[in-house]
Amino acid sequence: MLTTDGLLVLLILAAAILLFVTEKLRVDLVAILVLLALALARLLSPTQALSGFSHPAAITIVALFIVGEGLLETGVAQTIGHALTRLAGTSQTRLTVTIMLTIAIVSAVMDNVGATAVLLPVVVSLARQNNIRPSKLLIPMAFGALQGGLLTLIGRPSNIIVSDALEQAIGRPMGMFDMTPVGLLLLTVGVIYMLLIGRRLLPERAVEDKVAAMMAAQRKALEQYQLEERLFEIRVLPESPLVDLSIQESRLGSALGLNIVGIVRDGTTIHPPAPDQTIRASDLLLVQGQPEEIVRLRWTRGVEIEQEITHWQPQDLLGPEAMLAEAVLTSNSALIGRTLRQLDFRRKYGVTVLAIWRDGRPYRTALGNIPLKFGDTLLLQGPPPNIHLLSRQPDLLVLGDRQETSGIHARRAPLAVLNLLLMVSLVALDITPVAIGALTAAALMVLTGCLTMDDAYQAIEWKPFFLMAGMLPLGLALQKSGAAAYLAEQLVTALGTWGPQALLAGIFGFNLLASQMMSSVAASALLAPIAVSTAQSAGADPHPFLIAIAVSGSFAFITPISHQANVLVMGPGGYRFTDYARVGIPLALLLSVVAILLIPILWPL
Repeated sequence: MLTTDGLLVLLILAAAILLFVTEKLRVDLVAILVLLALALARLLSPTQALSGFSHPAAITIVALFIVGEGLLETGVAQTIGHALTRLAGTSQTRLTVTIMLTIAIVSAVMDNVGATAVLLPVVVSLARQNNIRPSKLLIPMAFGALQGGLLTLIGRPSNIIVSDALEQAIGRPMGMFDMTPVGLLLLTVGVIYMLLIGRRLLPERAVEDKVAAMMAAQRKALEQYQLEERLFEIRVLPESPLVDLSIQESRLGSALGLNIVGIVRDGTTIHPPAPDQTIRASDLLLVQGQPEEIVRLRWTRGVEIEQEITHWQPQDLLGPEAMLAEAVLTSNSALIGRTLRQLDFRRKYGVTVLAIWRDGRPYRTALGNIPLKFGDTLLLQGPPPNIHLLSRQPDLLVLGDRQETSGIHARRAPLAVLNLLLMVSLVALDITPVAIGALTAAALMVLTGCLTMDDAYQAIEWKPFFLMAGMLPLGLALQKSGAAAYLAEQLVTALGTWGPQALLAGIFGFNLLASQMMSSVAASALLAPIAVSTAQSAGADPHPFLIAIAVSGSFAFITPISHQANVLVMGPGGYRFTDYARVGIPLALLLSVVAILLIPILWPL
């Protein structure tokens, strides 16, 4: 019988799912609203409602971000990428196998998205060297990263949630390598599928020269975005009202939609100029904009348009103090719907947006007034350290090679590896819980100089932390109110006559579908207590049911927005939305059948 409290919890659950699926609000904000709703409705005490912030699962996620950053900063992850170049060979078959296995191993010990970002330029470069379309390799890479998360307990945040639910149910959490056997077998099946079937379903699609520019040749990026068609040299006359004004005060951007991307002064080139850079008489400005606005500038601002470009060529935007990079807006980016001017992008990040690539074409003028959309690619110009810092922003995925590690950090690569091995050993040998082991490794990354404390703070992605902290109390409310037991009874009534394995398949399928529409972290937090109650109602062991939650949540193959690794390869691979479904649906169904048959063998019902 469903109580009033149980009904309220289910209504909150339904509202959360609706908001997750429609993406009307950010997922982390939805999680906080869920937490507040549970507390204000007195379904949980304030202490219980806030318990997610101190929960071992949430703490573990924070620590793992720091550990992963240590592996990146010391060049460990990049070294693996370079080794991939030597091992991969030249055939598409060998490349596919090597790429999927390599990224799976990397994803087993660090964030899936970070692993994909590190190896993405390497894989695109390999494709170009061997005259293979990147579209033939990048989806296999993304899917390999997702499957690699099943190889260890720390491979995916959802694994931590499942482990905690298991500890509450039977008094013992999952071990570091409990899922490794099923993870290895499923990865093997996934690789074989990609070689025999998936490669035939992958599109043979050229991505023009944009891919090459994005990953290797910055000069070709200038050609691809056709910047030279909108670049003009402007000489500032002594009587010009622009003299002694800063670039921002000149209002060339806000009033005319122009972008000053460089200044030549006394034989010295300043690029990119800062917003507070003062304009002086006789400065030669490299201005990006519409020709008609350049003409207006000539008549109203006391400047002279040079007849011939003598100092500048498009490649002059590059140099020791300036590099180009491309950054893609993520699906949950806080930048979506806002303009560069509203964001004060140039001042905030210290980089200039030269162009926006959208729907197969570049936009090069009046960029400050264009509301940004999911999937937009920004062509950035700026100092390498600023581009490097921008790559850590959760709202943007910066494409291209990561900044080279300093000699000091690179020398500490062995220490970073030792810190990682220590964490794995502490957890694998049951010396400490995973949260303590991860925090130990995170602290050692700072103490051994692999990271600074500021680096550690910047490495943390707060969105999954708040998502987990907000959704874990909902799982508690589902159990406390009896709603989880009620849903489990309904599931048992519908499928119970077919036996425990049918119930397992039902839980598996429901979580598989939920993970395509919302974060697998949210789906796991919602379904873990229901899986436990279902197993208990059927007189079965909760362990295999929770394993089913962990495994099914990793099969986020069907849409590009189901996981950020899929989003990251979408542009460089030239993929369309339907490409993921065409390759991913057969793979998800095949792996689901294998998993549903295998799980009861490894973890008897």
